[in-house]
Amino acid sequence: MTSASRRRSMAAGTVLAVAVLGLPGSAAAQGEDAPAARSAHAPGTAKHGKDKHPDRHPRKHPGKHAGKHPGKKKAPGAILSSQPSSFQYTPGVPTPTKAWKITYRSTSANGRPNAVSGTVIVPDDGKTTPRPLITYAVGTVGLGDKCAPSAGFPGGTTAEAPLVNAALVRGYAVVVTDYEGLGTPGDHTYMVAKAQGSAVLDAARAAQRHPEAAKYGVSADAPVGIMGYSQGGGASAKAAEMAATYAPGLKVAGTASGGVPADLAKVADSLEGGDSAGYLLMSAVGQNAARPSLGLGKYLTAEGRKLARVVRNECVGTALEAGRGKTIEDVTTSNPLDRPEWKKAIGEQLIGTQRPSAPTFVYHGDADETIPYAVGQKLRADWCAKGNAVQWTSFAGQSHVGTAIQGNGPALEWLGRRFAGEPASGNCGS
Repeated sequence: MTSASRRRSMAAGTVLAVAVLGLPGSAAAQGEDAPAARSAHAPGTAKHGKDKHPDRHPRKHPGKHAGKHPGKKKAPGAILSSQPSSFQYTPGVPTPTKAWKITYRSTSANGRPNAVSGTVIVPDDGKTTPRPLITYAVGTVGLGDKCAPSAGFPGGTTAEAPLVNAALVRGYAVVVTDYEGLGTPGDHTYMVAKAQGSAVLDAARAAQRHPEAAKYGVSADAPVGIMGYSQGGGASAKAAEMAATYAPGLKVAGTASGGVPADLAKVADSLEGGDSAGYLLMSAVGQNAARPSLGLGKYLTAEGRKLARVVRNECVGTALEAGRGKTIEDVTTSNPLDRPEWKKAIGEQLIGTQRPSAPTFVYHGDADETIPYAVGQKLRADWCAKGNAVQWTSFAGQSHVGTAIQGNGPALEWLGRRFAGEPASGNCGS
């Protein structure tokens, strides 16, 4: 096991590495020279710039390890392909870990089987007995395949790798999903709750079935934690709501979700016309990817189509720069959010409507400029009202990215107590 002093050292390194890697809106950190997106802390980006119809799914080439056919007879979580990989939390700093890039069977938002990629990472610490597994959902990296977390882990360019490393140095195994369509065929279904939740849960099932990871203590007998921030906060929170019915075999001990975009309509109202307005078109592209009948392309102006191509092909920093200050009126001939089919689609992404089957740790910064603080408070209230043991933690004066950094340690400590079997009562009454 890692000593307490080393854990403190690595935690400090986490903060420094995240600061160095770049923050949302930093085009220099997140442009085309960054093979994996360097902004992990805010809600979607991009794909196939030559496609003139943003409402259609482009056909991507999966490559020899992508899993050409999901296989209808394979159960969710079945491994379709695996190849050795590696994990660095910052460029040029190897870690004492073993890693494998996998593709695995999951389920799309419409219930169809799909193939999703991800990375299984285990500490190479000599431990062979069962150890806790965290299925980790990253924040927004972008919609372009080059932005997938698995693409950046070997070179240390995935922004949230330092946060993942903080779990690894505690002795936990970690599996990180790339989400549907991020590194596999089709557009990334960004901010589509069911698709994201399924990808997170099935990543855990796939990790538990990985024969090489089993040699390092990854086992179905060990507890599972679900964790994520921003887009990952939404994905992990939805996974918490789905776990009991979708993946009842997982021994979920708890879920830690931060900066959760639980109500996309309220997030959209907050972002429109601001520095992070690009997230709105990212979300629209993601919803359209899950439901092409929404017909996003027919609403877009020439400027909107140009921006949509950027969103679909680039990583988050480039997409945010392109969309900075844009309003819905700037890029559409009429507002699709006024249409009943779009209202229905957005409404289906609401989180807080179901009770998670395990305790939850929900955290938010009260100065969050990306996901309104009130959205996090409402999620807490909704889950508390349904009888969930919610541990709510507010970070005073912290921005969206600041809370991602400050909240990572407390979230991991809370999960550690759940892994140890300590009961959780939450603080709903305070």
